[in-house]
Amino acid sequence: MSDKIVPVIMAGGKGTRLWPLSRSSAPKQFIRFLEDETLFQKALQRVQDSSRYTAPIILTNEDFRFLVAEQARELDIALSSILLEPVARNTAPAIAAAAVLIKERFGPDAVMQVLASDHEIEADETFYACIDRAAATAREGKLVAFGIEPSEPATGYGYVEAGDELPGGAAAVVRFVEKPDRENAQKMIETGRFTWNSGMFMFPVTPLIAELEQHAPDVIKHARHAFEQVQNDPALDFTRLDADIFAQCPDISIDYAVMEKTSAAAVVASSFAWSDLGSWDAIWKDGEKDADGNVISGNATVLNSSNSLVISRDMHVALQDVQDKAVIVSEDAVYVGSLKSSQNVGQIVKQLKADRETEALAREHPTIYRPWGGYTSIVKGERFQAKRIFVKPGKQLSLQKHHHRAEHWIIVRGSAEVTVDDTVKLLSENESVYIPIGATHRLNNPGKIDLELIEIQTGAYLGEDDIVRLQDDFGRN
Repeated sequence: MSDKIVPVIMAGGKGTRLWPLSRSSAPKQFIRFLEDETLFQKALQRVQDSSRYTAPIILTNEDFRFLVAEQARELDIALSSILLEPVARNTAPAIAAAAVLIKERFGPDAVMQVLASDHEIEADETFYACIDRAAATAREGKLVAFGIEPSEPATGYGYVEAGDELPGGAAAVVRFVEKPDRENAQKMIETGRFTWNSGMFMFPVTPLIAELEQHAPDVIKHARHAFEQVQNDPALDFTRLDADIFAQCPDISIDYAVMEKTSAAAVVASSFAWSDLGSWDAIWKDGEKDADGNVISGNATVLNSSNSLVISRDMHVALQDVQDKAVIVSEDAVYVGSLKSSQNVGQIVKQLKADRETEALAREHPTIYRPWGGYTSIVKGERFQAKRIFVKPGKQLSLQKHHHRAEHWIIVRGSAEVTVDDTVKLLSENESVYIPIGATHRLNNPGKIDLELIEIQTGAYLGEDDIVRLQDDFGRN
């Protein structure tokens, strides 16, 4: 048993509100926007005070498991567990499964803090004072929400009304209010009793499970059973909930399932800097501005323009006589829109998804991460495509073959140990190798630096499902 807080970071969302950088396969928590670290990595760093926290538990899904592990490894941060949701069932089932795990591993008196992985937070003294206040309140049996003191009558957030003050500085919750219109939001703020619902919580696990049993019995029943049937991967620290059982959980948020029904809800009014970074306008507000109010990240030249956001990693953007715009450039798409209406980018993403020709732009990111590294699609044509492949030191791809394509590998950085059928050879920079159709092959990085190569594929079919894995270090079929 430990008196430390067990942090639970929710990292399974697949939002596209920051398209074209965020996609279904690469959501915003794993993307680098204005800084070198991702939002997920910043969330990890906020819970690194070992006097206050245990190692974190990450809740994510199968698709992002290697992204989570790699981004934690980049920061040399140890994780307590990576708990994999086999299907999306909203926050209540995920939190319920985490509570069952924590009670078993840390004891019935454990306190868990639920954090989003995609929020921007200034982790200063004010932040940690709120954390400690919430933890003390949770240890008294309360289920605590973090309420952000509102700076404007925002209509994109839910609100929490505070009632009587509790010992320690928290307050009892009177009610939760769904996203209001601007007029009602203004009225609520003027009362001084309402805060934004941040989606962050502090829960004592045993009372939380009891409240789930009372108000959402199907959630805790199936979440507990799914955990009892988990499959552990000790080599990779993944804990997989049973898919068939977990799928029986109702699709419901923790707010609806418990917080709006329990009499034990409390709220800590929090004045630390916070944003859910749900739009390009929010990214602009959070960024460092030049004298004309522009936020520039990457390659750009700006002339006679103001109050705009420009992000471009590769192509050079020239902006002239432009005001209040978002210009976002990814490897394969460009978004230009008004900053004020950028929260509606979902409308254009919906249109992209509806067209067979553009559907992949909303779903797939040009750079795909794998447990061994990843690849970026450079160019694709009829019967050929080129990729940039990067392999981390000491990692290797699966032993595999293809039925429909041949490959040419050109080493541009590092060294590669290449297996082609019965031949194994070591290649250095500027050397290349040809892999015929049907040949058994493997790529390994035996060096101390990243291996980078250009892969040219040629053939009648170039899909990723034309891979027959014969051996794999990561348990993939």
